[in-house]
Amino acid sequence: MIEFLMVCNKAGAVRVSRSYTTKPLPEPRGVLHSCLKRNSPQQCCHFVLKDHKVRIVFRQYASLFFILGISEGDNIMAYFAFIHNLVETLNSYFSNVCELDLMHNVDRAHMILDEIVVNGYITESNRSRVLAPIAILDKSIDKV
Repeated sequence: MIEFLMVCNKAGAVRVSRSYTTKPLPEPRGVLHSCLKRNSPQQCCHFVLKDHKVRIVFRQYASLFFILGISEGDNIMAYFAFIHNLVETLNSYFSNVCELDLMHNVDRAHMILDEIVVNGYITESNRSRVLAPIAILDKSIDKV
């Protein structure tokens, strides 16, 4: 189960975050610092936060870090695929997503995330099904 998701830049500024449990979120800068220490080809892209009893899985795309907090027994590779699918979906909507897209359209990023993940569980991975309701909303806004 996904306990939280954060999208941060290299400076530690959180651009998108969502929590799926009642546990308090770990400090974003501390988590990002741990990710930056492990962001080399020799290091793996997951570790356990002992204070919060959660496994951190992360990937870096350009200047953004996509950081997931997951339950300790979950399949790590499935969450790497989820992060990649999320980035591809954001790329499809924003046509090459960047930090500014997330800053200026945080509501759209949350809508895309909410279409994919419900209560911490991945429910939809098909890009066209995820983007269809948002395209309908965009069309209705353009008509007004």
